[in-house]
Amino acid sequence: MGYLNKHHSDLLADFATVFTEIGEEKAKKNAFSGGSFRIEGAKIVGLDATGIDLDVIVKARSDREAKIKRTGMKLDVDPIKAMSRVHKTLPMIPREYLGTNPVDDFVRRMNRLCLIVNRPAVTGKLIQLAIQIGGDGVGKVHDNLYLNQVPHNRFVRQYFYDMASDAALDAVIQCSEGKISNRMKMTVMFPEMNPSMDSYRIGTLLELTRDVGIKLAEQNLRVRICVQSSMGVGIFTGVPKQLSGVATLLQRMDWQSGEGEENEGMIGNYINFGAIGKEHVANVGQDKKGKRVEQDDVFILICPQSMVGVESSIMGPLSEMVDAAGDRPVILINPDLSDKQSSQGQQGVRGRQDRMDFADSFKPIFHFSNTYVSGTSYFPILGSLCKMNPSALWVAHQRRDLVQGGEVYVPVLSTEEPPTGDLIMSSFEK
Repeated sequence: MGYLNKHHSDLLADFATVFTEIGEEKAKKNAFSGGSFRIEGAKIVGLDATGIDLDVIVKARSDREAKIKRTGMKLDVDPIKAMSRVHKTLPMIPREYLGTNPVDDFVRRMNRLCLIVNRPAVTGKLIQLAIQIGGDGVGKVHDNLYLNQVPHNRFVRQYFYDMASDAALDAVIQCSEGKISNRMKMTVMFPEMNPSMDSYRIGTLLELTRDVGIKLAEQNLRVRICVQSSMGVGIFTGVPKQLSGVATLLQRMDWQSGEGEENEGMIGNYINFGAIGKEHVANVGQDKKGKRVEQDDVFILICPQSMVGVESSIMGPLSEMVDAAGDRPVILINPDLSDKQSSQGQQGVRGRQDRMDFADSFKPIFHFSNTYVSGTSYFPILGSLCKMNPSALWVAHQRRDLVQGGEVYVPVLSTEEPPTGDLIMSSFEK
């Protein structure tokens, strides 16, 4: 409360203008003569889990001195009618996203109000405040990751593996409770996971997939990990360069599943492999030899994507597989479901909207990507954009070097939907 009163009195004045009856009064009195009624400042005099009380400094043209009026506003509020054209409302924070920590809940709802009054830069400062005064560290990224240095050390890789695995398990639980869709995607794009960079390391992608799969299998879930097979017709077939050899390497890597090892018996029982297509969805039954087949509980698809110049889109097999999976979770890791150039127009204009709608049906459950100077320059890293779990908000960070050595990622922006690049860059301190 003291921080907001000291550093953001103008923000509180905007709140009074946009969300309270004093704003209605201002709009009426200024309807015929602008400047007849001014709100010169405000401060918080009380707050609880549902709202805040404000002392608002107002001055009418006929008054010699400013007056103080007390008013209150709810945290879950829309702009008053007089301000609704200028300040568009935003969806309320879903109740299931709240309730974890009172500090984080308060800040998240305050950030929604900040975005409505067009003050996005304040959202990052409130995230920093929550981290310092007892929040759960929502939006905090570990210091000294040194992502500009490749290859990354094992600690950095494991840090991302653990976050992605926890997010996947959280998503599967929420899906089983009917809170989120079973169509999910994870975007993990630190330098070693970015295929457009020279630092791309296929082993990092495989290790991430292994950690996510094992995390789910440890909960007695049967997981099928899938890599798309060759696409195309006749001699014009192939797999994307990013996935070359992945299916073979995935099965040959060390899963610690041998006799006496940590994950003894996991491969072939709780973790199985396959390709993308409805024929790779296992249901309870018997195989040709009469052996019982257990149903797959979760599907992990590695980097599904179409190819340039190949007359075969991944959308068909992927759509069939999702339909065959029913309501079981389907998790895409680093998908690229955009159309590619094809000579016979198979990925052309016809059906494009349906393909876009299908791609958009996969909702992000985890996201981490770095921010760079431009799309063609990958160093130095300016910051990051992350979403830690399915119900988390989006937080943009600015990377800053410390005078005494080291680096930190400072939250500068918080939104409920993915922010645009322009909004992120405008939030960075020059």
